[in-house]
Amino acid sequence: MKRLLFTICGLLFLWGEADARRLTLVDAIRMAQAYSPEAQAAEHTYRAAYWSYRSFRANYLPEVNLVSSPYLNRQINRVTQPDGTEQFIRQNQLITDVGLQISQNVWFTGGNLFVQTSTQRMDELGSNLTSYNSLPVTVGYQQSLFGYNSLKWDRRIEPVRFREAKKTYAETLELIASKTCELFFALATAQANLDIARSNYASADTLYRYARGRYNIGSITENEMLQLEVNRLNEETNMMKARIEVEDAMLTFRSFLGIREETEIEVMEGDSVPQFEVPLGEALEQAYRNSPDPDTYRRLKLESRSALAQARASRGLKADLYLQFGLSQTADRLKDSWRDPLDQQYVSLSLVVPILDWGRGRGKVRVAKSNVALVETQTEQDMNDFELNVRKMVRQFNLQARQVEVAARTDETARRRYEVALRLYLMGKSTVLDLNAAISEKDTARRNRIEAMKTYWTLYYGLRSMTQYDFERGCPITDNLPEI
Repeated sequence: MKRLLFTICGLLFLWGEADARRLTLVDAIRMAQAYSPEAQAAEHTYRAAYWSYRSFRANYLPEVNLVSSPYLNRQINRVTQPDGTEQFIRQNQLITDVGLQISQNVWFTGGNLFVQTSTQRMDELGSNLTSYNSLPVTVGYQQSLFGYNSLKWDRRIEPVRFREAKKTYAETLELIASKTCELFFALATAQANLDIARSNYASADTLYRYARGRYNIGSITENEMLQLEVNRLNEETNMMKARIEVEDAMLTFRSFLGIREETEIEVMEGDSVPQFEVPLGEALEQAYRNSPDPDTYRRLKLESRSALAQARASRGLKADLYLQFGLSQTADRLKDSWRDPLDQQYVSLSLVVPILDWGRGRGKVRVAKSNVALVETQTEQDMNDFELNVRKMVRQFNLQARQVEVAARTDETARRRYEVALRLYLMGKSTVLDLNAAISEKDTARRNRIEAMKTYWTLYYGLRSMTQYDFERGCPITDNLPEI
């Protein structure tokens, strides 16, 4: 459903009108999270993690297999005779079989338990003799007694890895939103600069024409008229530069949104921001609960301990146990081979005792221990940095809304001052230097207002990415993830 809404939104804004498409920040973020190459890559990464997790869970479920391995034997082989001697005899046999096997991994021991039933047929092609060997039921178990239990460690690591992948996907979408804010306001700044340049050029051209008339009647000096001409030329240059900046910013923005058409975009930065504060304690709580970073550090610790357990297992005694119990019978006819089966047992134990390895196993264990200690130190420092970053971002965000308000008032005041300075200059009550100062303050105030809006929204989505929590609505962001 969300993907359908994103598609409708994209169609409305990209294929609607023939003129420049107006785009708000919210619309741009929706499009970026749905269509941008970064969003597509994040979705594929999360999908791969999902199926990897499904595959991991399947390792702990029963497995059913139909097995068969027929073969034809037409060659001279060495065959042991009843009296113990061996002779080379030409054999001409066709062996066919079929079996059904059910197996189950036992995660807490690392072994494998299986139950199977099978039938084998042997045809002597030269003598036209046929015999059957049936195993109605066979129960077996195999495992490494002192080896590395990958099933146990995967059971600890893989759920953390998948939880980390899910949170990372949500974090990536919020980082995409933050990047969208940067590019959105970069285009807004470029378009504002172009509007400023056009307005200033129009004013400079009007003032220059007005100054030439005043100079002809001797009411202003030649220096002042030349200053206005320089201003006019400078504003014309600024207008050309601003036009190039708009084209570059628009190309970058379209590429990030995944728009391949040559569509003109006009961004609407808005005039207000949400007014709310983020409690530091709640932000830290949500960050530790929802951010992928704690899960990343937890996974790294588990992986280092798993590597230590594997190094220890490969160093010492190795023993493999194989047990098989069941029923078996043979006959010349298939139905007879299933009658009165005889019991059979098979037990195998293989041992490997290392005597001399020149310290190789001990070295692997020490390296693994050092890696465990290193990971512990690094993750502890990373967690401290993580908390520090959350505190810093919360403090900056809570102050930024006021800065946006101050920047907006400064922009309005500077614009009004410019209008007053322009009237005073036209009335001959101020100099061109005063007018230039008012123009500079007006342009700077407008740029600062856009920059303040950019900082606010970048912090807004940056804080959402670190905490995975929507403080404005009071709900976790992962609750609204698109379905994979």
